Amino acid sequence: MSTDQQLDVEYIREYREKVERPLWQLFQRYGHGSRRWFVLGILASIGTRFASLVPPVLLGVAIDAIFRDDQPFNLPGVPQTWLPGDTMGQFWFLIGLMAVAMVGQALLNFVRMSSLNLFSHRVKHEVRTATYQRMQRLDMEFFNEVQTGELMSILSNDTNRLERFLDNMFGESIQLSVLIVGISVVLFWFNPQLALVTLVVVPVAGVFTYWFMRLAEERYTDIRQSVGDLNSRLENNLNGIQVIKAANTEDYEDERVRDHSYTYFRLDWLALRLNFIYRPGLQALTSLSFIATFVVGGVWILEGPPGPLTGDLTVGTLVIFLLLTQRLVDPLAQMSNIIDRYEDARASTKRILGIMNLPVSIQDSEDATEITAIDGSVSFENVTFGYDEQDVLSDIDIDVEPGETVGLVGPTGAGKTTVLKLLLRLYDTNEGAVRVDGHDVRDVTLSSLRDAMGYVGQENFLFDGTVAENIAYGSFDAGRDEVMEAARRAQAHAFIENLPEGYETEVGERGVKLSGGQRQRVAIARTLLQEPAIMIFDEATSAVDTETEMLIQRSIDDIAADRTTFVIAHRLSTVRDADTILVLEDGEIVERGTHDDLLAADGLYANLWRVQAGEIGRLPDDFVEQASRRVAQQNVETD
Repeated sequence: MSTDQQLDVEYIREYREKVERPLWQLFQRYGHGSRRWFVLGILASIGTRFASLVPPVLLGVAIDAIFRDDQPFNLPGVPQTWLPGDTMGQFWFLIGLMAVAMVGQALLNFVRMSSLNLFSHRVKHEVRTATYQRMQRLDMEFFNEVQTGELMSILSNDTNRLERFLDNMFGESIQLSVLIVGISVVLFWFNPQLALVTLVVVPVAGVFTYWFMRLAEERYTDIRQSVGDLNSRLENNLNGIQVIKAANTEDYEDERVRDHSYTYFRLDWLALRLNFIYRPGLQALTSLSFIATFVVGGVWILEGPPGPLTGDLTVGTLVIFLLLTQRLVDPLAQMSNIIDRYEDARASTKRILGIMNLPVSIQDSEDATEITAIDGSVSFENVTFGYDEQDVLSDIDIDVEPGETVGLVGPTGAGKTTVLKLLLRLYDTNEGAVRVDGHDVRDVTLSSLRDAMGYVGQENFLFDGTVAENIAYGSFDAGRDEVMEAARRAQAHAFIENLPEGYETEVGERGVKLSGGQRQRVAIARTLLQEPAIMIFDEATSAVDTETEMLIQRSIDDIAADRTTFVIAHRLSTVRDADTILVLEDGEIVERGTHDDLLAADGLYANLWRVQAGEIGRLPDDFVEQASRRVAQQNVETD
């Protein structure tokens, strides 16, 4: 994806709408290892419905051939030599066939349900894991635009709706098709003229169903979107519960959730209301078919063939028609459920495949190589980068020798974080090249590049689990001694030992049971355990108190002693001892040198130092004016 085609919410939705025949695409992609269960389930569905047609046919034959003696005893598809000659033998033969058909129907139903359920659950598992894998590999723009609640809705709600359709409704639709075909064949076999009267409802029901599907498709797409919006609102509020309580905005948030929930309710109700028209309509059509069959058949038997109809009609044949017509009522009425679930699953599948089909620009090239035994030299060569033709970085040149520490400072929005995102290859440059040990980062595999780097940000995520598990995350084979050594180097061992259960203390979701500084030091320990050749600290001390800053600073100094280190800092004391300090302003490097060199130059860095030293009165007016302008125009996405 080019930089002039940036990912946004509308782009993602448009890409989703481009998905054609979503359920067919999904069937082609997933479930290949379980197709035998799918085929078995379909065959069992067909067998179940055919078995259900046997008792009505046998009853009609019994009425005409055994009880009334109007017709010779014969059965469709059964050789005459197999049939008993005496009346009681014929009676018990029919009873036996009915029993076999009923038992067979029960067994086939078991096979149908277990096979299709196994297939659908395996497909759901494959789809969910594949979608999650794809999400993890999408570009960062995607996660900047799409909220977590929306992604959770896709991974959970949409995959569940797909599974429910494959579980029940897909089998039901097969059975309904088989039932209509089977009943049509039987009815035409016994009396083609009356069959036309009975089955005229089928094409009418087809037109009615087409109308329903056209209206239902759009409504279910809107419903699935509203579910994602509601989940996003709930997820945001639960994550921000402390802010809500502190700001006393519970009533305001109640109203926002109520609005999102009402939108979902309204859209869901519109779909249900459409269903309330469709289902009774189908029931009325099938009921009319039953009444028409009964009226025409009854008149035919009592007074002879009505109107243009010809020939004879026996009581047994009319019974077969009435029983089979009644068999159509409930399944045709269930068609609304089938269409309902189909449109629901179709909308969900479009959301899933919309994610799966999104292009990924940051990925390995075909001839990408792995880099190993990295020394840690880094260079930026005339790097320019921006969004939508607006440069964020311009002509960035940096040369870092192995083991050096580089500080990046500057006003908010200057482009500091973007520089290091290019190094991590979260984005690609528009012009120029970023190199590690002489290798263009676009020519090496992402896994080997990022294995060589350790990243510690301002807010580091801890997983729900123990302190030890969080430190060992990414270094899963590390022993307890290695975990403790990494904690010591991160100045974390002392506070961990004082926790109620030491290294086995549960940190809670997102590490809420630890303070900000403790989470930061655990994150540093986690990164140290991975032994990266290049370390990146992005505002690692900006949100902690002075004492914690001192401890984290000691960790950074210890780490920087034997590896290449990049430190982004607003607190300039963090980078005071760096080998080189780069000062960025409006996406350009405007100063570079040591702390003392930059103070002597009396430029932007010196003014930033005066701000932190409390020497506000010594700041020049033009610096204050520029700071005011930057704050008014700052864009956090460019920092």
